[in-house]
Amino acid sequence: MSTPKKYDNLEKIPCEIFDHADEASAAVARAIRDLIDERARVGKMCVLGLATGSTPVEIYNELVRMHHEEGLSLANVVTFNLDEYFPMQPNELQSYVRFMNEHLFDRVDIDRTNIHIPDGTLAETDVYAACQKYEKAIDDAGGIDIQILGIGRTGHIGFNEPGSGKTTRTRLITLDRITRRDAASDFFGEENVPRKAITMGVGTILDARRIFLLAFGEHKAPIIAEAAEGPITPSVAASFLQQHPSATFMLDDAAAEQLTRCQSPWRIGPVQWDEKKIRKATIWLAKKLNKPILKLTEEDYNEEGLQDLLAEHGMAYDINLAVFRHLQGTITGWPGGKPAEQKKPGDRPQEYDDIFPKRILIFSPHPDDDVISMGGTLIRLVEQGHEVHVSYQTSGNIAVFDEDAIRFAEYASEFNHLFEIAPKKTAALEAHVDEFLRHKKPGQVDSQEIQGIKGLIRRTEARAAGRTCGIPNERLHFQDLPFYETGRVRKKPLSEEDVALTMDLLQQVKPHQIYAAGDLSDPHGTHRTCLKAVLNACKRLQDESWYQTTQVWLYRGAWQEWSPDDIEMAVPLSPKEVGQKRHAIFKHESQKDRALFPGVDIREFWQRAEQRNLETAHMYDALGLAEYAAIEGFVRWDGAGEI
Repeated sequence: MSTPKKYDNLEKIPCEIFDHADEASAAVARAIRDLIDERARVGKMCVLGLATGSTPVEIYNELVRMHHEEGLSLANVVTFNLDEYFPMQPNELQSYVRFMNEHLFDRVDIDRTNIHIPDGTLAETDVYAACQKYEKAIDDAGGIDIQILGIGRTGHIGFNEPGSGKTTRTRLITLDRITRRDAASDFFGEENVPRKAITMGVGTILDARRIFLLAFGEHKAPIIAEAAEGPITPSVAASFLQQHPSATFMLDDAAAEQLTRCQSPWRIGPVQWDEKKIRKATIWLAKKLNKPILKLTEEDYNEEGLQDLLAEHGMAYDINLAVFRHLQGTITGWPGGKPAEQKKPGDRPQEYDDIFPKRILIFSPHPDDDVISMGGTLIRLVEQGHEVHVSYQTSGNIAVFDEDAIRFAEYASEFNHLFEIAPKKTAALEAHVDEFLRHKKPGQVDSQEIQGIKGLIRRTEARAAGRTCGIPNERLHFQDLPFYETGRVRKKPLSEEDVALTMDLLQQVKPHQIYAAGDLSDPHGTHRTCLKAVLNACKRLQDESWYQTTQVWLYRGAWQEWSPDDIEMAVPLSPKEVGQKRHAIFKHESQKDRALFPGVDIREFWQRAEQRNLETAHMYDALGLAEYAAIEGFVRWDGAGEI
């Protein structure tokens, strides 16, 4: 396990940064366990403030593991949950009562009378009195010992939206539009998200003796930096934690990347200048001064606090040239290497360049991530003669509108009627689809039949996109990993079966290059889980003879993009290739115009991808490199650790 890095004086809240999110969750779970045990030894209760959502799930999983494997008892634990949607029935899929039961309470020995969650079933006229009673129950329990928090995109903690003051207590609140949009996926559409919620107030939270705020993924980085280093303001409720004597932010590397010590550590104090930090500092300086790298001067370095870099590594000219050459070396129009007959004197050698053509395996978490995030590179690999395979790791069946399922069911019915195929079964299926969807409630899990239809829609779209890219059907692999197949936005944890299926495919293809989605900002966690499956499988197969000549590349694009100092392979795209990529994305018609789960970016996926590829190309141009229409960036996985 990595050792958390210490915080500095620019962070007004202590921030502990871990290599992997699971390590941060495990550290919080150990702190909770230690307090539970300490209180149990003296016959006292331990009072916990709990949060919901994907962020704290691993804490609860670890506590459950400790209960079953280490004998941890929660019999002396009292819990108070942060919030609940209003109105909300406890058996609804989105209910925080149901969430806590499924993830923790039903799996441990806690006394049910010690569980407190705001009541979403009350008449609105009764909510104020219930909130007062909730505050009194916290006081009667002796106050909260450890409070677990997540953080929203607006900086909210609990449901304390922008404008919530530090003295606010438990109350009914109207949800911000951004909060409702972020919750849309849980409710299968923003229009189904409740407009109100009951939440502990900022003052209630600040009364806790110890607070852990957890944040994971690149999409949390801007608000974490603002809350930890910015001013205290009601517009960012989490900033009030700066005034708490024992609050800690528990972050993975991705969520911490915009903290000063991560983004520009030389502004804090001396650093160890390795190649990565030199590259990061030089690109940071060029962007800050809006200069190409080769035009940076020693005065520029000195005036922006980079004197130590010059003192250790010589003249600005030499530093500039080394960074420029590195960036130049990342650019390649032959991501799979060149055949011998295409090589020219002076070409930069690539690793395993003697293997041509290569077997390529692209892992796509959903049935469209391959073309969205690396469609240009995929098309080029095919055109350059490589044997390209694509693995669609999940069915993507929950991300299809009901109307599309009805349309396809009607088509199947008409098709079967036309050719007199199984008329009774066809009629029964059409009747089921019509009956189920007509009475379907918002957020209700689809029947197996409808999940099958929606999965088939995504599968046929993937095949159409594959044909557009020149990939035959036999090289498209539909894994349907079990962790995903819940019919719900919330998925099961990665299992041994998921990893085994991934290993089987790797053994079948024996690829020379593997491409996997490196987006950790996917708000639903599917990308992160799919990447775990791939990297875990690669680690287990690393001693196989075929794996010795295998490279693993990570792509982004659906949610975030790699920064220039991270990119290790940059594949430039011509205007024609940008158009080909867009055409392939358009084959995913169920995701066109409006995706069911767009996340925080409301643009269509093709628009996001084109803009990010364009911005990467513009950045390379601004740094003094060649100008291209677009660039897809990749980072090489070095085989160390997990995510």
